[in-house]
Amino acid sequence: MKVAVLDSNGKDTGRKVELSKDVFGIEPNNHAVYLDVKQYLANQRQGTHKAKERAEITGSTRKIKKQKGTGTARAGSIKSGIFKGGGRMFGPRPRNYSFKLNKNLKRLARKSALTMKANNKAIMVVEDFNFDAPKTKDFTAILKTLGLEDKKSLFVLGESNNNVYLSSRNLKGTEVVTNSHLSTYKIMNANSVVLFEGSLEAIETNLSK
Repeated sequence: MKVAVLDSNGKDTGRKVELSKDVFGIEPNNHAVYLDVKQYLANQRQGTHKAKERAEITGSTRKIKKQKGTGTARAGSIKSGIFKGGGRMFGPRPRNYSFKLNKNLKRLARKSALTMKANNKAIMVVEDFNFDAPKTKDFTAILKTLGLEDKKSLFVLGESNNNVYLSSRNLKGTEVVTNSHLSTYKIMNANSVVLFEGSLEAIETNLSK
């Protein structure tokens, strides 16, 4: 698949690049994408939730009424979860939500996600650009020329570029990552994926292993 290379003004440079079929033209595996996205979201959870249970509540241990003869259900402690102020029954406890996936499945998921975007013509390739200093105004102008000002967009850099990253940091719906931090979730969450020309070789090398 050939894609036109655009400049930072959104104009066609007249050059085209070939997107590898092994990365951008495979048969998408929906279940692999699902598992990788599920793992990413699970890893974002802190798992610090906690509710006090019966044994952790401060309260009297006196038997609150006699066992029989009251005509109501027996009750042994005011700290029971059925009473106001009692402990929560089977409440949440701190836990780790993360789980493991093998490297081949994660690689397949990323290739499937990129293929889906390529099939939907949601991938752009732009020439590498830089700013003299971090300026959100300059990055906003680029979004406008690319027609992405009202869309979720993911920019993938070939290598770390602090000025570009800082210029985009305050923009809602826009994210800038290096090719080594590209994830299935971020690809699927974006309406458009903008690849810096310098990132293509690294992405294809990483995902073709």
